[in-house]
Amino acid sequence: MNVMAHSTNRLPPAARAGHWNTVIAETYFPLHLTFRDAAAFDGRLEQQTLGDLSLSRLQTEPVQYERHPRHIAGASEEQYLITIPRRSPVEFRQLGREVRCDPGGFIIERGDEPYRFSYGSANDLCVLKVAKLVLSNRLRNPDRFCAQVFNGREGLGGLFVTMAQQVQAQAVSDLAASAVLGRQLIELLTLAVDRTCDTVDIAQSSVRAAHLKRAEEVIRRNLSNPDLSPDLVADACGISKRYLHEIFADGNGTVSQFIREQRLIAARNLLQMPNPGPMSDIAYRFGFSDQAQFSRLFKAMFGQTPSSYRAGQTGR
Repeated sequence: MNVMAHSTNRLPPAARAGHWNTVIAETYFPLHLTFRDAAAFDGRLEQQTLGDLSLSRLQTEPVQYERHPRHIAGASEEQYLITIPRRSPVEFRQLGREVRCDPGGFIIERGDEPYRFSYGSANDLCVLKVAKLVLSNRLRNPDRFCAQVFNGREGLGGLFVTMAQQVQAQAVSDLAASAVLGRQLIELLTLAVDRTCDTVDIAQSSVRAAHLKRAEEVIRRNLSNPDLSPDLVADACGISKRYLHEIFADGNGTVSQFIREQRLIAARNLLQMPNPGPMSDIAYRFGFSDQAQFSRLFKAMFGQTPSSYRAGQTGR
């Protein structure tokens, strides 16, 4: 039978938390778990493979799961989790959005971005895991559907949830049949979420715009910081470097380009002040490796060298 089962039932209390961390990492991907009572924690997980899809049933006491940047750094393949709560609500936060999903709905979690997922009461979850490449072949830009609550009670969403739970209960052992069921589940999922694409696009655009604004503010506050880099900006905003590059690419630019331009603008503003100091100090202050590099980039952006620009200011 194509089913893997894990349980804490027969483990001593002191071993339960560590065991469950390993189970979750192997079934989904590495996460940081916080238990309400680690010694009293009780969990059971059943997982089956359906072609390109992993389908599992997760039954546990209250727990919080967090995906941190350190977990993402070592990931070899981007994955999504689609979670259907069956017993109690779940709370989910990712990319600045915080949602509550009650039984009867489902959410999509992006595995290559930090997130927090939790439930305060014992829960029974149906969880699907699928690679980004697989989902992207059927759904344009799946990232835009993350941290959204979808209706799993009626319509195509209801069909998807019902089929996922029925397949989970059957534990299909035939590999060929399992692969077909996996493809059908993915098709139903994509049909269900694609019906809401207009609303999701508007919400996603607002979230990305808010992250871009915050990233730009972080950069402007750190122009004289020699450690200013995409990594620093991403950490300050609570997002991954990959996502940071994505939101700057929306405007046909890059993070490094924006940092360089803002530093040049700040240097130009300083040159407008009385006694701005030696040119080499200005170059160093705003992160340029030497005065020659500073002069070359300044001229490329403003059409004249820093010395010429300063001379024009003092002559006024």
